[in-house]
Amino acid sequence: MRPPGYGETQPRLDDDRLPVVLVVLDGLGDRPVPELGGRTPAEAARTPVLDALTVRGASGWHLPFGWGRAPASELAHWAMFGFADVPFPGRAVLEAIGAGIDVEPGVAVTHAALRTSRCDGDRVWITGRVGPADGADATALLAELEPVLGRHGATLRPLGGRGEALLALPGHPAAGITDSDPFFEDFHPWLRVLPAEPAAGPTAEALTMLLLDVRAALVASPVNTARAARGVPPLDVLTTKWSGVRRPIPSFVEQTGVAGAAVTSTRLYRGLAGILGMTGRHLAPVADVGADLAARLDIAGELIDDGARFVHVHTKATDEAGHTKQPRAKLEVLEAADAGLGTLAALAERAIVAVTGDHATPSVDGVLHTGDPTPLLVAGPTVRPDEVSAFGETHARAGWYGAVRAAELLPLLFGHANRPVFLGHRSTARMTLALPDHPEPMPPVPER
Repeated sequence: MRPPGYGETQPRLDDDRLPVVLVVLDGLGDRPVPELGGRTPAEAARTPVLDALTVRGASGWHLPFGWGRAPASELAHWAMFGFADVPFPGRAVLEAIGAGIDVEPGVAVTHAALRTSRCDGDRVWITGRVGPADGADATALLAELEPVLGRHGATLRPLGGRGEALLALPGHPAAGITDSDPFFEDFHPWLRVLPAEPAAGPTAEALTMLLLDVRAALVASPVNTARAARGVPPLDVLTTKWSGVRRPIPSFVEQTGVAGAAVTSTRLYRGLAGILGMTGRHLAPVADVGADLAARLDIAGELIDDGARFVHVHTKATDEAGHTKQPRAKLEVLEAADAGLGTLAALAERAIVAVTGDHATPSVDGVLHTGDPTPLLVAGPTVRPDEVSAFGETHARAGWYGAVRAAELLPLLFGHANRPVFLGHRSTARMTLALPDHPEPMPPVPER
């Protein structure tokens, strides 16, 4: 214990602030599965590593936006990272930054993708996307569209080999528009673009006219004629989604008060780290989920040693397994992931570690994401254990945290890390989520 300062009675505080490691098993939450005895995959899976960490820590439910609200990963992470009060720039912006594309500020952009389709009366139904063998055709088709785009004053920059691109609409600063991609292809046809805010009316009209012209060009394309002759479905529709505009936003350290880092797994998370000024270490996923997570945790430890006070570790394998609608496939992925999380126990000796999901991806029922609860586990030197002794939704319900929203997650973790922001004291112009590590100092008195 350090002695009090002059004229004070309270001992000087020791600096025992801890780093935070957030492990997100994408789409972790699920629903009870009859073939698993009414349990979720997380409840039915054998997860000795997570169970042991649960005994050491405290649990709860992560409900990112409350009951019944089914978030996309990017919106959940935006709030989980502490940016719930900052306008979201649009996933198209993040995908482009993650692909190394410089996004011009103040210009409406959208994610565009070539798709296959069928007509039924006055409806166009989306039937598929660019397959692994379609790369050359997709590249040729996007190149053919340049004159069409030019007539509309638009640009198209490829994002990868799967017929994806960033479509920009210079002269249109408002991007509050709806998606033309139905997303729920079994329920909805190709959709008309509509303004979601008054200022976006011209943007919606311009994009609608562009997409119709693109459709005509794709239907008449020799590339698609040749595909039809080979018995391969033409890529004759360009769909759009995730529209947005890049505008000034605070960095992660400005918003939270601490330096952030991410072990990124996909283009989206590389873009999220990039736009927030977080240190990024990209590691392409490998098929062995356990080995993949083990490697990511090793990098997380290195990032902490290099000065990061918050590190995000992510795997999409759990989400992908949920989308297969094969509950046992998700169970097996969770068991493999558990084996790769073995070093979390040691990491929890010197950091606050949290394991949760960004949303639920049920392995049953005709849904994509849902608002079902996701287990939340927190462990570390300052975390008082509760009575929960196993990982999974039902078990976590008895934990001390109860239901935690995405916007509450970082304050909870920073509190355990001995760095809660002290309400009533203002050291930064922007109220941070944690006690800031480096508020701006007053310069010394100048010499006279």
